Amino acid sequence: MTSSDQLTTVVHVMRHGEVHNPTGVLYGRLPGFRLSTGGEDMARTTAEWFRDRDVTHLVASPLERAQQTAAPIAEALDLPIATDDRLIEAGNDFEGKTFGVGDGALRRPANWWRLRNPWQPSWGEPYREIAARMVGAVAGARDAARGHAAVCVSHQLPIWTLRLHLEGRRYLHDPRRRQCGLASVTSLTYVGDRLTRIDYAEPAGATDPDAVPGA
Repeated sequence: MTSSDQLTTVVHVMRHGEVHNPTGVLYGRLPGFRLSTGGEDMARTTAEWFRDRDVTHLVASPLERAQQTAAPIAEALDLPIATDDRLIEAGNDFEGKTFGVGDGALRRPANWWRLRNPWQPSWGEPYREIAARMVGAVAGARDAARGHAAVCVSHQLPIWTLRLHLEGRRYLHDPRRRQCGLASVTSLTYVGDRLTRIDYAEPAGATDPDAVPGA
């Protein structure tokens, strides 16, 4: 028999699908932001991708768009959806506002104090805290699926912060360079508790570069 410290387990950390967001705001943890029709299609496509991947545990962020993304996976694999608050989107002081390159936000004095420290960052939940809770969520999913695979549905910044942490890279980064497209899957392979490999896939296709950055 194989002991638990030799079992291979894969934790697939999935970003939710496209969100209906016609005004292009940073929606963060705000309620009422659901998947678009395209986002629902992304979720169904990725659910099919998971069919033959020995997934025995499914968990999602409590936010509606993550739960919606998990629903087709649950149906395809006949699994319940567990909820883990640690997978939630990062807190952000700019929720409900438009904030991006070229929109003038950087020239507004009211925003300067929030932008004083990009290393933390000063405008929201600290990267170290995001990484710590995501590591905990992934460990919980790994333990629940020992010897098989788990799916964790989360959000772009938490997933990317987790990856930076696991790869030993600095947290400060250009959001436009995150390898974490809509409905993408970052797969973490463990032997026992030891991370041995990180893979990335976009089962629903690449994200349109002109799309409004999502959470």
